[in-house]
Amino acid sequence: MQPPDFWYHQRGSMLSALLAPVGWIYGLAGAVRQDRAEPWQAPIPIICVGNLVAGGQGKTPTALSIGAALKAKGKNIHFLSRGYGGSLSGPLQIDPASHTAKDVGDEPLLLAEVAPTWISGERRSGAEAAHTTGAEIIVMDDGFQNPSVKKDLSIIVVDGETGFGNGRLIPAGPLREGVAVGLSRAQAVVIIGEDRFNLHATLIDIAQSSNQAPVDTFTARLKPDSQAGALIDQKVYAFAGIGRPKKFFNTLLEIGCDIVGAKAFDDHHPYTENEIANLIATAKQEGATLVTTAKDHVRLPAAHKKDVAIVSVTLDWTDASALDSLLMPFL
Repeated sequence: MQPPDFWYHQRGSMLSALLAPVGWIYGLAGAVRQDRAEPWQAPIPIICVGNLVAGGQGKTPTALSIGAALKAKGKNIHFLSRGYGGSLSGPLQIDPASHTAKDVGDEPLLLAEVAPTWISGERRSGAEAAHTTGAEIIVMDDGFQNPSVKKDLSIIVVDGETGFGNGRLIPAGPLREGVAVGLSRAQAVVIIGEDRFNLHATLIDIAQSSNQAPVDTFTARLKPDSQAGALIDQKVYAFAGIGRPKKFFNTLLEIGCDIVGAKAFDDHHPYTENEIANLIATAKQEGATLVTTAKDHVRLPAAHKKDVAIVSVTLDWTDASALDSLLMPFL
C-alpha cells in the first residue's frame, strides 16, 4: 500500500492526532521488544542497512553500494534479507535463474546480482547459513528494528525530501520508532537526495538533547545508470510500485524524459499479465517507451519483461572517500 498523505504533512492532521495514542502503544511495544532481546553475536561482522520509517528510503541501493565496495576490496560478502513479498521463508540462498519475486521477494533478486544472497524470516538462521558457506561479512538489507542478531555496524538511511515525515509513530505517522531511540543504536546516517529538512542539523540537535554522541552523517544521491541517457528527450510512459513512485518519476524528469503518462502502484505490487498488457498498449498508443524501475522489473510476468525498459539507479556518494572511511574497520 502507499503511505497516507498525512504521514508526510506537519502535525496539523486531525486523523494523525487521533491515531497518535495507537502510535505510542506501537512504540512502547517495540521498546519492550528491544529491551527484552538477547541478540545473538555472529562469528562474522554484520552490517545492517535500515531506516526509521516505513516505505522506500533507499535501503537497497545503499546495501548494494556497500556490498559492491566490500567485494571490490576482496571480501566475500553475502547479503541477508527477510524476503518480503515472497512465499518462501528460508533460510534459502537465492538462485536468480530459478527463483522469482513471488518466491523470494523483489529486493533479494537485485541483491543477488552483486553477491550471494540469502532470505530468512529468522535472521540468525540466515546468518548462520551464510557463514557456513563462506561469508566473511554479512550485509543485511533492512532489519534495524529486529533485535535477534547483534549488528556490528548499523546504518540508517533517510530520504532528504521526506525526512522523518510528521514525526509520529505508525499508524499516526511513518516512524517505526522514535528518532532519538533509533539513533541511539546506530553508528551512521546516510541522507539521500536534497536535504530539504536540514536533517544534518536535526540529527545533531537530537543527539545533544538526548546526551548521546552524534552519529556520523553522510550524503549521497541516487544516480541513473549510463543506459538512461538513451531516454533523453524521448517520450516515456512510466509506472512504479515502490515506496515512493514519485521519486522515480522525478528521476525521469531529471534525466530529461518527456513523460506522457505515469501510473503508481502499491509497494511490492504483484503485476498481472492483464495490467502489463494494458500498460504496453497505452504506451504504444502514445508513441512512448514503457519504463519502470529495476525493482519493479523483476516482478513483471516473464513474457512481458522484454517490452519494458529499465531505469536503474546507483548510490553516488557526495564524498568519494566517505564509504571507505565508514567501512575501514571491516577491511
